[in-house]
Amino acid sequence: MKALVYHGPGNKAWEDVPDAVVQDPTDVVVRVDTTTICGTDLHILQGDVAAVTDGRILGHEAVGTVTAIGDAVKGFAVGDRVLVPAITKCGRCEYCQRGIPSHCQTVGGIGWIFGHLIDGTQAELVRVPYADTSLYLVPDSVTNEQAIFLADSLPTGYEVGVLAGNVRPGDTVAVVGAGAVGLSAILTTGLWGASKVIAVDSNKFRLEKALEFGATDAVEVGPGTVADVIALTDGLGVDVSIEAVGYPETLLTAASLVRPGGTIANIGVHGTPVELPMQDMWIQNVTMTMGLVDTVSIPTLLKMVGSGRIPAEKMGTHTFTFDQMDEAYDVFKNAAANSALKVIITP
Repeated sequence: MKALVYHGPGNKAWEDVPDAVVQDPTDVVVRVDTTTICGTDLHILQGDVAAVTDGRILGHEAVGTVTAIGDAVKGFAVGDRVLVPAITKCGRCEYCQRGIPSHCQTVGGIGWIFGHLIDGTQAELVRVPYADTSLYLVPDSVTNEQAIFLADSLPTGYEVGVLAGNVRPGDTVAVVGAGAVGLSAILTTGLWGASKVIAVDSNKFRLEKALEFGATDAVEVGPGTVADVIALTDGLGVDVSIEAVGYPETLLTAASLVRPGGTIANIGVHGTPVELPMQDMWIQNVTMTMGLVDTVSIPTLLKMVGSGRIPAEKMGTHTFTFDQMDEAYDVFKNAAANSALKVIITP
């Protein structure tokens, strides 16, 4: 089979590798019909993730068709159309039982294993461990192009942003960073009845998209960013401030927008330390949350997408084939210049 293989920082290749096969009784093999690229893949290619070693197949998101099943698999059959999420879970360990499969002990202490600890989904075939507790059947009402964004970005924006931020009916919400994950948060705030959703970004294209995705207001980053957002909330600040970039300055901006008693929900992946002004924050009764997605919201999101409540297909702005993998990475890496959100990659 063909797959995108990591060969060290800055080095990847679409090349021939041995076919994925069932190795354990709980495995299935899925033919990948649709995949995409995540910002984490770019971090790997920069050499930021030491656990990813030479020879690893990249990718952790896929929609495909089951082609083989292990003897212990009961919930899936050959021919099923399935969503392969970013998180794999055994369903039995302490963290899976607590609803935090992102730290599944059985698969290595972290649920994100595809393209990380085992071979991933940017390939013609992928082996999926613990299939019965990890895979999701895709209903006929949901297309591959919609379902692919439920593998990671939509659950991340919803779980780590909206749910962790405790968005409630009537709340005002700011989303700092209107990339794919920030837009996912914007797209799902409406499920909890936010009255005002303010998108904050430096890119005009992303701000335009934010308004299409349900933001009520868009604020372009500049000297008056904080004052502009505060002015939209009658001078009070927002109830929930969601950070979806991962830079110290964006987290500090998010923190400065929240009102007393509010919540800062950090989605961004931070690679450097952040110094927070605790001398100012402690007295504000502010809650701050952060974390890795668990993908436990996928069944809910599948229903919402299938009913038309969440137009997940809006996330995809560019389409490529497997043999255009390098071009897909170039476009996604330079998303702002290419007016790109997420790319859709198919055979």
